Amino acid sequence: MVAERRAAGHATIRQTLGRHNGGVSAPSTLDDRYGSARPGRRLLMAGLVGVLIAGFAGWLLWATWSHATPDVVSELLGFAVVDDYSASAVVSVALGEGVEARCVVRALAEDHTTVGELTFAPRDGRNDVTIRTERRATSVTLDGCTSRTQRRPR
Repeated sequence: MVAERRAAGHATIRQTLGRHNGGVSAPSTLDDRYGSARPGRRLLMAGLVGVLIAGFAGWLLWATWSHATPDVVSELLGFAVVDDYSASAVVSVALGEGVEARCVVRALAEDHTTVGELTFAPRDGRNDVTIRTERRATSVTLDGCTSRTQRRPR
C-alpha cells in the first residue's frame, strides 16, 4: 500500500507539473502579460553606450595631452647661501610661446622654517635670483612655476 501511495503521489505530482508546464510560464503568456520588446531598443542602447564610450575616450585623450604638455616647466639648478640675510638660486625655466608665468622659490633655515620667499616673473632659460631672508638660510627650494592656464606648479 505504501508503494501505491508513492506511485499515486508521484502521479499526482506529474499531473500537476504537466498541467502548469513545470511551474514556468510559456513565452507566449509572458509576451501577452508584459508585451514584447521594441525592435529598435537594443540598437538604441548600443548607440548610447557607443556615444558614452567615445565621449569618455575623447576626454581621457584631452586630459592626457593637456597634462603632458604644460605651459611652463621649471627646475632648480643650484643655490648658494650668500650671507645671513640672503641666498641666491639658479632656476631653469622652459616657457611656452607667449606664456606669462610666476615662479616661487623659498629659503629654509636649519629648523626647516621658511625664512625667505621670492615670487618672480621668469624669462625663458636660466634665471639667477636673490632671496632676502630674515635669518641665515641653509637651503633653497623651488615650489614651481604657474601660468594662467596652468594652476599646478611645475
